[in-house]
Amino acid sequence: MADGSSRAAPYLRVAAAFRARITDGTWTHGERLPSRGELGSEFGVGENVVRRAQELLITEGLLEGRAGSGTYVRAPYQRRTMLRTPATSMAGLGADGTYEADSIAKVPAPPDIGKRLAEEPGALCVRTVYEVFVDRQPALLCTSGEPMAITGGTVIVLPEGGPLAGRGVAARMAHLGITVERAVETLRPVHVERDQAQLLGVPAGTLATLIQRTHYSTDGRPVETADLLIPADRWHITYDIPVPPAT
Repeated sequence: MADGSSRAAPYLRVAAAFRARITDGTWTHGERLPSRGELGSEFGVGENVVRRAQELLITEGLLEGRAGSGTYVRAPYQRRTMLRTPATSMAGLGADGTYEADSIAKVPAPPDIGKRLAEEPGALCVRTVYEVFVDRQPALLCTSGEPMAITGGTVIVLPEGGPLAGRGVAARMAHLGITVERAVETLRPVHVERDQAQLLGVPAGTLATLIQRTHYSTDGRPVETADLLIPADRWHITYDIPVPPAT
């Protein structure tokens, strides 16, 4: 009986061989790979098989493609720890953290955002895109949505404008007499899309962690929701969760 490796798709077998060469140091960091034609001849496969194998290893963060130059062994990043607490906000990035933000008001909420905000289809929201940097390098992307039904016509309508600019969801909502009681976060793995990859400085298809976060007021109403996209090969995500004293 043939073993599992012999039944694997050709590009998976080639990818495994590439992965082994990177792991054992045959191909060193920063080294340019031979052409697809050369690799195809060596492994007895077509160039499309080599291309698929390379694309797989690019999504794994082992290779990177450089336009007009070829495919290279990617230098590993030193993964850092991103600490998330109940009070985590853009303002809590620390001395080495900065961000840029761009808000647009009166935007029809996409279906998934509208659902998370408990708004009717097409309801207007304020959309804010944050590009977050740590040590001047892209760290994460955050796309936030807030219902115009709550903030429209107030001084806090733009999260990064007005007297409470950058103060965070809880502080801004408190200005309207709304108490934010809790935030719920759901994590799932995703692949970075091309436009996101350009902003994050990673190859398209790179694995990332998507955090879908929603803030709720004391009456259970969603007041803000956001998608936070964090490259998985650069960041460990650690949660610091306080435990109330036993009674």
